[in-house]
Amino acid sequence: MFDQEGAPLAESGSDFRLPKTVTPRRYQLRLIPDLTQFTFAGEESVAIVVNSPTAEIVLNALELEIDRVSVERGKTSLNGRAELDPKKERVVLRFERALETGEWRLKVAFRGILNDKLHGFYRSQYQDAAGKTHTAATTQFESTDARRAFPCWDEPELKASYRVTLVVDQDLTAISNAHAESAKPSAIKGKKEVVFAETMVMSTYLVAFIVGEFEATAPVDAGTPLRVVHVPGKDNLTSFAKEIGAFSLKYFANYYGLPYPGDKVDLIAIPDFASGAMENLGAITFRETALLVDEKTASRAELERVADVVSHENAHMWFGDLVTMTWWNGIWLNEAFATFMEMLAVDKWKPHWRRWDSFSVSRAAAMAIDGLKSTRPIEFTVNSPEDARAMFDVLTYEKGASVLRMLEQYMGEEEFRKGIAAYLKKHEYANAETTDLWDALEESSRQPVRRMMDSWIFQPGFPILRAEAGSDGKSLKLSQRRFFLLPDGTENDQLWHVPLMIRAKTQRGIITKKIVLSERETTVALDGKFEWALLNEGGHGFYRVNYNPALLQSITHNLAALKPIERFGLVNDTWAATVAGLSPLPEFLKMARLLTGETDINAWRALLGAFNYLDMIVGDSDRPALAAEVRKIVGPAFAKLGWEPQAAEDELTRQLRGVLAATLGSYGEDAEVRAKAKQLYSLWDDDPSKADRDIAPALVSILAYSGDAGRYEEFKKKFKSARTPQEEQRYLFALANFRDKALLRRTADMSLDGEVRTQNAPYLMNSLLLNTSGRYEAWDYIRSHWEEMTRKYPDNALPRMCEGVVSLIDREDEVKKFFQEHRVRLGGKIIDQHLERLAIAVNFSRREGKHLASTLKAR
Repeated sequence: MFDQEGAPLAESGSDFRLPKTVTPRRYQLRLIPDLTQFTFAGEESVAIVVNSPTAEIVLNALELEIDRVSVERGKTSLNGRAELDPKKERVVLRFERALETGEWRLKVAFRGILNDKLHGFYRSQYQDAAGKTHTAATTQFESTDARRAFPCWDEPELKASYRVTLVVDQDLTAISNAHAESAKPSAIKGKKEVVFAETMVMSTYLVAFIVGEFEATAPVDAGTPLRVVHVPGKDNLTSFAKEIGAFSLKYFANYYGLPYPGDKVDLIAIPDFASGAMENLGAITFRETALLVDEKTASRAELERVADVVSHENAHMWFGDLVTMTWWNGIWLNEAFATFMEMLAVDKWKPHWRRWDSFSVSRAAAMAIDGLKSTRPIEFTVNSPEDARAMFDVLTYEKGASVLRMLEQYMGEEEFRKGIAAYLKKHEYANAETTDLWDALEESSRQPVRRMMDSWIFQPGFPILRAEAGSDGKSLKLSQRRFFLLPDGTENDQLWHVPLMIRAKTQRGIITKKIVLSERETTVALDGKFEWALLNEGGHGFYRVNYNPALLQSITHNLAALKPIERFGLVNDTWAATVAGLSPLPEFLKMARLLTGETDINAWRALLGAFNYLDMIVGDSDRPALAAEVRKIVGPAFAKLGWEPQAAEDELTRQLRGVLAATLGSYGEDAEVRAKAKQLYSLWDDDPSKADRDIAPALVSILAYSGDAGRYEEFKKKFKSARTPQEEQRYLFALANFRDKALLRRTADMSLDGEVRTQNAPYLMNSLLLNTSGRYEAWDYIRSHWEEMTRKYPDNALPRMCEGVVSLIDREDEVKKFFQEHRVRLGGKIIDQHLERLAIAVNFSRREGKHLASTLKAR
């Protein structure tokens, strides 16, 4: 273990860890949910092992009432009493005498609530086309919320099998992790008893039970039966998820060399869901937007989202479900690998999407956080449930996946695959630590994987490499130091084992080199004089490169020699150095002006991300200068594409058209683009089949940005009557994109008055915070409604809502003071990161703001 600065930590006990005196083997659960009273009753019979004599059994329980407790062995039966400890989220079951070692059966009767906080066993509600409200009950147990549904040993290492029985109304559908063995009338009038097969041994957070008026597609063969489950009336939105679901499940079984470990897979769309999806074995739950989609009207980005999430959750069936981290400090083993594997599967399924290229955007998002002093290592000590829940962030997912991709590319794809397969085979149905993974990869490749990867997993941050030509013109002088977006001038002695992939044009032609930079600085010979040299060849390294002016100029004058992913990296690294004050803004703009002929969507995303940041910084008086610069750079590229797609165009080019149009029609303030968008939207509104699916989201965005009260009312009606989940999201978030403050206040009210689901409301408020026309009013609204928001919104969404405070550059002291006085549950580290990003924006504004207009006008 290492602390947050990378120093070793001694293992220490925690008040939240359960004793191993008693451990579970097999649960039999019987649950009776009441969808009208929002309650449930349950009974469990757990086969346990008493490992040392004890008169008490300690397990987890929260927000439950315990009615009866007993233990049995043979003819011995002992009643017990329950003492709940909500602070430690546990219950102590006390018996009149000590239980001898060996196998016993624990029986508990309990009751709980179907809460509305989207965790534990909770209720989800939706309205049908006639306006009638329907209720479903579903589960979300990761990381530590199974204890809200049944008393259990709610730790990942304490695996057991589960046999679930659900007693539900006759007309309802019941789903759990395994297939239903039987369904028969219950002794309770009007109900049926659905008994599910026993599962494999697994952790509590993967247990699921779902009850409601659900329908299912016919199963398809994915190596196991696979269905898509949804509320009535949405069967027409299931085919895309079935296709990628079946493909990815088969792909992973082949990649890992292990069959899927369950007996079926249900992909289940839930109307209310706090996260994107959850990898419950065989009963994977999703937000509707991440599963149900109309291929004919959804944009390519919206289709990509569904493909990614379905593949991610299927990958978890092995990484997470079959082999599970021992404790929550190792959650990155689950999430980073699932993120990495989703990329592999989708890239194999749709190679023309060039998914690894677009993953560069996700890598950059992780680097934006990891460049902060308030970052953390990928793996660090977790003590409490709150610590565990706070682990689910961009560092666990995107940074973790990025360093795995970097390792895979350095080792070689096949050597990496063999190591992963060996790791899964060795630890199947059990738990593992990070070191077990490195052992497997070292054994398969005979390479020093652990020494390299420990520097990336247990240290916060990442290096920036300084590169310049050697005096002989035949070598590169390289050095590394930790990158900070807000440098303070202090020395940092961190070093990484950096796997460098170098490509250069020399007298001998194009050459490549592969080295590991483990010291502070080194010189690399390039076997002759070189014209240009590129570090991070292939763009997969999790580090930034700061080329000296001569090297940067040689590269920017040879952009055609770079792959699209490398051009993305060049733009993104240069912009990061600009924000950090390591490179002047005019140099970045000079490079940006060379990219007017760029055709790659991801390189444009890097460039437009920089202009979006400038839009956040610029004062109202300088905004016209920024808009003019945007038009000069973006305009020629959009003019070349035009509004109409061409027959031979690939999907990424079609998507780029929408991205460029949206930029010009918003802060580019292009009057012609706005007028054309209005015209095309009218045609599309009359006949949706006329709309290009990748331009449609841009039209909505542009019309909202320049819209009046009439357009606002129209979009609000569209949101409420949307035909697909994606269309609903499109119009909902457009309501946060208007410029009129009174309209934006109405949008803020929607986040609390029940018009917007609580799963979406915090993200709607985040969008309002990022709206430069109403950000300070949105902040005032949040401050005045904070208690209500903390009461209504899911705990894990509040820190994400607050991300938008990075735009409040005129209120920095006020924002800091507010969060000193208002603690955000699950978000201490994330809030620190938001505040540091705000400080960076303020610092950048002070450094560049005074001269920004003149800098933009300089050509």
